[in-house]
Amino acid sequence: MSIAPEQVEAPATDAVLFRSSPWRTFIAIFLLLMVSFGAVSPIVALAVGGTGNPWWQTFTEAGVISALAAGGYAWSTRGSLTTWVRISSGGLEVAAQDSDPILLTWPDIETVVVRRQGIRAVLEVTPIDLDRVHPVDDEGPGAPAMTDTGDGPAFTADLSEVWPGPRALRRELARHMPTKPVA
Repeated sequence: MSIAPEQVEAPATDAVLFRSSPWRTFIAIFLLLMVSFGAVSPIVALAVGGTGNPWWQTFTEAGVISALAAGGYAWSTRGSLTTWVRISSGGLEVAAQDSDPILLTWPDIETVVVRRQGIRAVLEVTPIDLDRVHPVDDEGPGAPAMTDTGDGPAFTADLSEVWPGPRALRRELARHMPTKPVA
Protein backbone atom coordinates (compact mmCIF):
# COMPACT_ATOMS: atom_id res chain seq x y z
CA MET A 1 0.00 0.00 0.00
CA SER A 2 1.31 3.42 -0.88
CA ILE A 3 2.00 6.25 1.48
CA ALA A 4 -0.82 8.78 1.90
CA PRO A 5 0.04 12.42 1.21
CA GLU A 6 -0.74 13.24 4.84
CA GLN A 7 2.13 10.95 5.90
CA VAL A 8 4.67 12.87 3.81
CA GLU A 9 5.80 16.32 4.84
CA ALA A 10 5.35 18.77 1.98
CA PRO A 11 8.60 20.29 0.70
CA ALA A 12 7.08 23.79 1.00
CA THR A 13 4.14 25.46 2.72
CA ASP A 14 2.43 26.50 -0.55
CA ALA A 15 1.65 22.90 -1.55
CA VAL A 16 -1.43 22.12 -3.64
CA LEU A 17 -2.66 18.51 -3.51
CA PHE A 18 -4.36 16.65 -6.35
CA ARG A 19 -5.67 13.21 -5.37
CA SER A 20 -7.92 10.44 -6.62
CA SER A 21 -11.12 9.65 -4.81
CA PRO A 22 -13.27 6.52 -5.03
CA TRP A 23 -16.29 8.65 -4.03
CA ARG A 24 -15.74 11.03 -6.94
CA THR A 25 -15.37 8.05 -9.27
CA PHE A 26 -18.56 6.51 -7.88
CA ILE A 27 -20.56 9.72 -8.38
CA ALA A 28 -19.26 10.27 -11.92
CA ILE A 29 -20.04 6.72 -13.05
CA PHE A 30 -23.39 6.68 -11.25
CA LEU A 31 -24.50 9.91 -12.95
CA LEU A 32 -23.23 8.74 -16.34
CA LEU A 33 -25.18 5.48 -16.05
CA MET A 34 -28.34 7.24 -14.84
CA VAL A 35 -28.24 9.65 -17.79
CA SER A 36 -27.57 6.77 -20.19
CA PHE A 37 -30.43 4.74 -18.73
CA GLY A 38 -32.73 7.77 -18.92
CA ALA A 39 -31.86 8.33 -22.58
CA VAL A 40 -32.16 4.69 -23.65
CA SER A 41 -35.26 3.77 -21.63
CA PRO A 42 -37.80 5.72 -23.73
CA ILE A 43 -36.27 4.40 -26.96
CA VAL A 44 -36.57 0.80 -25.74
CA ALA A 45 -40.13 1.44 -24.54
CA LEU A 46 -41.06 2.78 -27.99
CA ALA A 47 -39.37 -0.14 -29.75
CA VAL A 48 -41.22 -2.80 -27.72
CA GLY A 49 -44.52 -0.96 -27.59
CA GLY A 50 -44.30 0.22 -23.98
CA THR A 51 -43.27 -1.71 -20.89
CA GLY A 52 -46.33 -0.96 -18.80
CA ASN A 53 -44.13 0.02 -15.84
CA PRO A 54 -44.63 3.36 -14.08
CA TRP A 55 -41.80 5.89 -14.41
CA TRP A 56 -40.77 5.57 -10.77
CA GLN A 57 -40.19 1.83 -11.18
CA THR A 58 -37.92 2.43 -14.17
CA PHE A 59 -36.11 5.16 -12.22
CA THR A 60 -35.63 2.80 -9.23
CA GLU A 61 -34.26 0.05 -11.47
CA ALA A 62 -31.85 2.52 -13.07
CA GLY A 63 -30.71 3.70 -9.64
CA VAL A 64 -30.05 0.20 -8.33
CA ILE A 65 -28.20 -0.93 -11.46
CA SER A 66 -26.18 2.31 -11.60
CA ALA A 67 -25.27 2.13 -7.90
CA LEU A 68 -24.11 -1.50 -8.17
CA ALA A 69 -22.07 -0.90 -11.33
CA ALA A 70 -20.52 2.35 -10.07
CA GLY A 71 -19.75 0.83 -6.67
CA GLY A 72 -18.25 -2.26 -8.27
CA TYR A 73 -15.90 -0.16 -10.37
CA ALA A 74 -15.02 2.51 -7.81
CA TRP A 75 -13.97 -0.04 -5.19
CA SER A 76 -12.55 -2.64 -7.57
CA THR A 77 -8.84 -3.28 -7.75
CA ARG A 78 -8.34 -0.82 -10.63
CA GLY A 79 -10.61 1.88 -9.30
CA SER A 80 -9.23 1.86 -5.76
CA LEU A 81 -5.58 2.43 -6.70
CA THR A 82 -4.72 5.77 -5.20
CA THR A 83 -2.90 8.47 -7.11
CA TRP A 84 -1.78 11.81 -5.77
CA VAL A 85 0.27 14.69 -7.06
CA ARG A 86 1.48 17.55 -4.85
CA ILE A 87 2.87 20.72 -6.37
CA SER A 88 4.74 23.35 -4.36
CA SER A 89 7.63 25.74 -4.71
CA GLY A 90 9.81 22.88 -3.42
CA GLY A 91 9.01 20.62 -6.37
CA LEU A 92 6.64 18.02 -7.73
CA GLU A 93 5.68 14.91 -5.75
CA VAL A 94 3.99 11.98 -7.50
CA ALA A 95 2.56 8.70 -6.20
CA ALA A 96 0.65 6.90 -8.95
CA GLN A 97 -1.50 3.77 -8.74
CA ASP A 98 -0.30 2.79 -5.25
CA SER A 99 3.40 3.43 -5.91
CA ASP A 100 5.78 5.04 -3.46
CA PRO A 101 5.91 8.82 -3.79
CA ILE A 102 8.86 10.49 -5.45
CA LEU A 103 9.99 14.10 -5.27
CA LEU A 104 11.50 16.04 -8.13
CA THR A 105 12.68 19.58 -7.46
CA TRP A 106 11.91 22.03 -10.27
CA PRO A 107 15.52 22.23 -11.56
CA ASP A 108 15.55 18.40 -11.80
CA ILE A 109 12.60 18.29 -14.24
CA GLU A 110 13.21 18.30 -17.99
CA THR A 111 9.57 18.32 -19.13
CA VAL A 112 6.08 17.87 -17.73
CA VAL A 113 3.23 16.86 -20.03
CA VAL A 114 -0.47 16.50 -19.19
CA ARG A 115 -2.09 14.85 -22.21
CA ARG A 116 -5.16 12.93 -23.26
CA GLN A 117 -4.81 9.22 -23.98
CA GLY A 118 -8.22 8.07 -25.15
CA ILE A 119 -10.65 9.07 -22.41
CA ARG A 120 -7.91 9.28 -19.77
CA ALA A 121 -5.69 12.21 -18.81
CA VAL A 122 -2.07 11.22 -18.21
CA LEU A 123 0.78 13.07 -16.50
CA GLU A 124 4.31 12.44 -17.81
CA VAL A 125 7.24 13.85 -15.83
CA THR A 126 10.66 13.54 -17.43
CA PRO A 127 13.55 14.11 -15.02
CA ILE A 128 16.84 15.56 -16.24
CA ASP A 129 18.58 12.53 -14.72
CA LEU A 130 17.06 9.54 -12.89
CA ASP A 131 19.73 9.92 -10.20
CA ARG A 132 18.15 13.25 -9.25
CA VAL A 133 14.81 11.63 -8.32
CA HIS A 134 14.26 11.63 -4.55
CA PRO A 135 12.26 8.61 -3.32
CA VAL A 136 10.29 9.23 -0.14
CA ASP A 137 10.46 5.57 0.99
CA ASP A 138 12.70 2.83 -0.42
CA GLU A 139 10.84 -0.08 1.21
CA GLY A 140 7.49 0.03 -0.59
CA PRO A 141 6.36 -1.09 -4.04
CA GLY A 142 8.69 1.34 -5.86
CA ALA A 143 8.43 4.45 -7.97
CA PRO A 144 5.53 5.26 -10.32
CA ALA A 145 5.35 3.52 -13.68
CA MET A 146 7.66 4.78 -16.38
CA THR A 147 7.42 5.18 -20.14
CA ASP A 148 9.87 6.18 -22.86
CA THR A 149 9.32 9.59 -24.43
CA GLY A 150 11.26 11.66 -26.93
CA ASP A 151 12.98 13.40 -24.00
CA GLY A 152 13.90 10.14 -22.25
CA PRO A 153 12.27 7.98 -19.56
CA ALA A 154 9.31 9.63 -17.84
CA PHE A 155 7.23 8.85 -14.77
CA THR A 156 3.52 8.48 -15.59
CA ALA A 157 0.36 8.95 -13.57
CA ASP A 158 -3.27 8.44 -14.60
CA LEU A 159 -5.13 11.65 -13.79
CA SER A 160 -8.61 10.42 -14.74
CA GLU A 161 -9.84 10.26 -11.14
CA VAL A 162 -7.74 13.09 -9.70
CA TRP A 163 -9.45 16.11 -8.18
CA PRO A 164 -9.09 19.03 -8.84
CA GLY A 165 -8.92 17.98 -12.48
CA PRO A 166 -6.14 17.95 -15.07
CA ARG A 167 -6.77 21.57 -16.16
CA ALA A 168 -6.15 22.85 -12.63
CA LEU A 169 -3.05 20.67 -12.43
CA ARG A 170 -1.77 22.09 -15.73
CA ARG A 171 -2.33 25.68 -14.47
CA GLU A 172 -0.47 24.94 -11.24
CA LEU A 173 2.42 23.38 -13.16
CA ALA A 174 2.64 26.41 -15.46
CA ARG A 175 2.75 28.68 -12.40
CA HIS A 176 5.77 26.83 -10.98
CA MET A 177 7.58 26.20 -14.28
CA PRO A 178 7.33 29.49 -16.17
CA THR A 179 10.60 28.95 -18.04
CA LYS A 180 9.68 25.48 -19.30
CA PRO A 181 6.61 24.81 -21.42
CA VAL A 182 3.93 22.61 -19.86
CA ALA A 183 2.14 20.69 -22.58
